[in-house]
Amino acid sequence: MTARVSLLLVGAGLAALAAIYCYFYWKNEACNGNWISFNRTGLKRDLKQKLYGQHVAAEVVLKAVTGFMRSQNPKKPLVLSLHGWTGTGKNFVSQLIAENIYQKGMTSSFVHLFTATAHFPHEACVSKYKTQLLEWIRGNVSICPRSMFIFDEMDKMHPGLIDSIKPYLDFYDNLNGVSYRQAIFIFLSNAGGESIAQVALDFWKDGKPRPDIHLKDLEMALSLSVFNNKNSGLWHTSLIDKNLVDYFVPFLPLEYKHVVQCGLAEMVSKGRAPDMEVVETMARDLNYFPKEERVFSTQGCKVISSRLDFYI
Repeated sequence: MTARVSLLLVGAGLAALAAIYCYFYWKNEACNGNWISFNRTGLKRDLKQKLYGQHVAAEVVLKAVTGFMRSQNPKKPLVLSLHGWTGTGKNFVSQLIAENIYQKGMTSSFVHLFTATAHFPHEACVSKYKTQLLEWIRGNVSICPRSMFIFDEMDKMHPGLIDSIKPYLDFYDNLNGVSYRQAIFIFLSNAGGESIAQVALDFWKDGKPRPDIHLKDLEMALSLSVFNNKNSGLWHTSLIDKNLVDYFVPFLPLEYKHVVQCGLAEMVSKGRAPDMEVVETMARDLNYFPKEERVFSTQGCKVISSRLDFYI
């Protein structure tokens, strides 16, 4: 066997070993800095370039997550409650947060997504769900203190269920030997969307530009709306009463121009060159309110992926 052939075989063997190592390395995710590392620059860039029409939410999320992740010893877990109509970007933002903390993003074994209608469907089983939820969170935080828990469809959550996790969100050093202070909890809800939309509409009627809307214009009315709404999942909850929700993050209703931006980005994600004429035609055919002025989209960006296929 020539020296050249021997070297080729050795090289092939090393490449195979490297491939095997990479496979097992990436398969066996660990709770350490190699797998969990906050990328503030990445989150800031993603919120600026990929999230449309949500200047308030983008600012609040960036500051909240940055402050929490930079703290060596947070006093409590980070609790964010994201509110707004369907298609305004709540799920997308929770995804961006995960992608800029965990190497594997939403597929990380340390990111846990609960959907009310899928995981907690039966009102008669609320007591059982409470026990299971407590055990699931405790078990996973024991494995990795820097775990993330996302609760989608909070407006469909049975009253009282989310209150069961209150001890984990409070200012405790530890509970039965487990500290929850480094964990992140994110609630996603359509509840409060109408009060947010009303503020946006009032600004528009008064001739005030959208960027002039700030968190202070929305947060108090939003928290009260959610607290007093029986269908919010947070109705009369001690999480609000005891100020355990760090930020109520409002997502404004999207305007026509934001829908167009979503459409152009969706075309790129489909591997197509962005076509303004196609996207504008699609955007014009969607529903807007007020009915005559057609200022705000009632569907946001959620239907765009399927709608575009019809127009392309």
